[in-house]
Amino acid sequence: MKIEFRKVPFTPKEFIAELDSVKLEGTFCKMSPRLTKVEATLVGPTSVDCCRCGVEYTINLNENLEFLLSNEVYNDEAELENLVIEIENDIIDFDEIIESEISSIKSDYHICNVCLDNKDNIEKEY
Repeated sequence: MKIEFRKVPFTPKEFIAELDSVKLEGTFCKMSPRLTKVEATLVGPTSVDCCRCGVEYTINLNENLEFLLSNEVYNDEAELENLVIEIENDIIDFDEIIESEISSIKSDYHICNVCLDNKDNIEKEY
């Protein structure tokens, strides 16, 4: 799902975007001429790799997301507590946001149930 930045309303608008089996569902609205606020939930199954044995397995996502989108380089020091994503070409691409969030989740450390149950194979440093 794509929308032009200039067409984002100032009143919250609901949206649903789905990529593969993961769904991003929530609201978005303009906060100022250069900022759009997105509040959404990322849900659905996705595959990840175990960081110990390398086996691919499926996890179910249920992540609450809240971030700002800007259509230009954003340098406001007062807003540093919020995540600000700078978009290109004045187009908000929710599929691209889903891909980015999934990539971020996949890059984290995940341990499968087999490795969690097998505590003997864990190396310990003293």
